[in-house]
Amino acid sequence: MKPKRCQNWWWGVVAVWVLGGLASSLSAQQPLTQLVSQVHPKVVKIYGAGGFRGLEHYQSGILISPEGHVLTVWSYVLDTDNLIVHLADGRRVEAQLLGADPRLEMALLKLPGEGYPHFKLEPVVLEPGAWVLALSNLYGVAVFDEPVSVQHGVVAARVPLRARRGAYDTPYRGPVYILDAIVNNPGAAGGALVDRHGRLVGMIGKELRNSLTNTWVNYAIPIDRLLPTIEQIRQGRYVPPKPEESSQVRNPVTLELLGIVLVPDVLPRTPPFVEEVRPGSPADRAGVLPDDLILFVNDQHLIQSCQALRQQLQKIPRGETIKLTVMRGQELRELVIKTQ
Repeated sequence: MKPKRCQNWWWGVVAVWVLGGLASSLSAQQPLTQLVSQVHPKVVKIYGAGGFRGLEHYQSGILISPEGHVLTVWSYVLDTDNLIVHLADGRRVEAQLLGADPRLEMALLKLPGEGYPHFKLEPVVLEPGAWVLALSNLYGVAVFDEPVSVQHGVVAARVPLRARRGAYDTPYRGPVYILDAIVNNPGAAGGALVDRHGRLVGMIGKELRNSLTNTWVNYAIPIDRLLPTIEQIRQGRYVPPKPEESSQVRNPVTLELLGIVLVPDVLPRTPPFVEEVRPGSPADRAGVLPDDLILFVNDQHLIQSCQALRQQLQKIPRGETIKLTVMRGQELRELVIKTQ
């Protein structure tokens, strides 16, 4: 069972928590109420897969462009064709997953239309002691036009992340902002961390425990770490090509050639989990194991289904070396397969 955490509802479900001295810590040009009203419309509620075995089906997201690009965490919640986003004005719209980078634990969604309120993307870096607000739909208490929760905190440190999720290491190993507020709760992942000027400085991460002390970590991933990948996804680097656009080679690599047997492809988008590896096959020699989830082929495309994996392999001629990025538990592994 998950260790019991100190859940103070003053942190979690109130729209704004004001303590003595908080308002005076803001500049006269940006009072608290004005700051919250400015940033609140730029945070959205995301609903997708989950709802069974104790898995929440919701998380938070951040609008980062007028064209409806939404930054959020990469998680099982996004593994659905029915991804719904609730906006601050009450609208309920469908979202498309443009791409993701599990190594940064981030994903980028696209909403239809234009004219969305959004944060300006800029490399803002905070020092320890900086005042911040954390906005997210923690515990899923807000729907439609209900305001997300707002928490006040201070940056305690910017340090490399050394934590684990459950019994596994988290793939992200970069710097994070450690916060003195309890911000990493169910549903809060993907929320916004902003400074006293309303600038986006970080994205709230998933629930994690410190691997040394076994205590919960309250943190956010700095926005400057995510900017390059956000731009790459917007440019289409992680978008799988449409079937009609893909070009097959004369003698392509196949799963049979690699010695990989996937789980039965029974759903419209069955995740490419490895069910069996043929002994002595190229995949076996490369270290592929049953239950590995194949995420990338040659670092180019996020593989979201068994069908997408087969289509990607059809463009690789036999004899080439293939680099597979797989998730084993919660750890990313890069495996090199030499094809015959």
